[in-house]
Amino acid sequence: MKSRRYVVYDVFTSEVLTGNPLAVLLDCDGLDTAAMQRIAREFNLSESTFVLPPEDPRHRARVRIFTPDYEMPFAGHPTVGTAIALAEQSGSNAPSIFVLEENIGPVRCAVGHSGGTAFAEFSLAQLPQSPSFSADAGAVAAALGLGPHEIGFENHRISYWTAGVPYVAVPVSGLEVAGKVRFDNAAWMEISPAKSGSAVASAYVYCRETVHHDSAFHARMFVPGNPSYEDPATGSAVAAFAGAIAHFDKPVDGASQYWIEQGMEMGRPSRIRLEIDMAKGAIAAARIGGQAVKVAEGVLFA
Repeated sequence: MKSRRYVVYDVFTSEVLTGNPLAVLLDCDGLDTAAMQRIAREFNLSESTFVLPPEDPRHRARVRIFTPDYEMPFAGHPTVGTAIALAEQSGSNAPSIFVLEENIGPVRCAVGHSGGTAFAEFSLAQLPQSPSFSADAGAVAAALGLGPHEIGFENHRISYWTAGVPYVAVPVSGLEVAGKVRFDNAAWMEISPAKSGSAVASAYVYCRETVHHDSAFHARMFVPGNPSYEDPATGSAVAAFAGAIAHFDKPVDGASQYWIEQGMEMGRPSRIRLEIDMAKGAIAAARIGGQAVKVAEGVLFA
């Protein structure tokens, strides 16, 4: 029986037992897809990552991302957490830039340390796109336990975006309404679009009103399924949400930065940094960043 090292990080936070937990398996030689899926189910976190030798020797690693039930093409907190784990395995706090090979494609990452806590940023491999989707605000509101009058603010309306993982972005009028959301899985499955060959789009609920004065948006994210669950920090949702920001807020050309808070209602507060580069009124590039702290390490016998 082989011994495989693992580390567990809380991601998009600087404090342990907050943010979004991630298991990183560092010694994955000899594991096939079925074995990775079984191990991810054993850890039973929202995602676990498996680090393999890169296919291109110029890159740092090949990384596969699994939920307890299926493999993901890309995900935000696994990318940030794995990048920080690999940088810290080197034993140096010097800034580093490298590429991780994910199913979505090559993902450029940068890792540094500030005040003793690691921070990683990655560039989106796929810019947000908005597939065709017509949503009845009343049906969406009902699936979230809300009234139709509580959906939308300013010019923000329900929209559908993907930057590798699909989300229905649902603007709500403020923090009080965001806190009232009660996700109805069966109702959501009836109305949410599904990309061919992928899971049903998740619900990304957001508002402009925030808990922290330096946050641009407050968000909650709900994953449909059996069982459904709320996620405390979702980088792939922020990647998709960049499309909604560009569409509704129309940032000026150049770089814009947004801090997005999530996980408050779960008792696992998180902070995700989004940077968008606009050119000629469209997104030219975008980056997701955040901190992570190691909370556990050990050996898996599998």
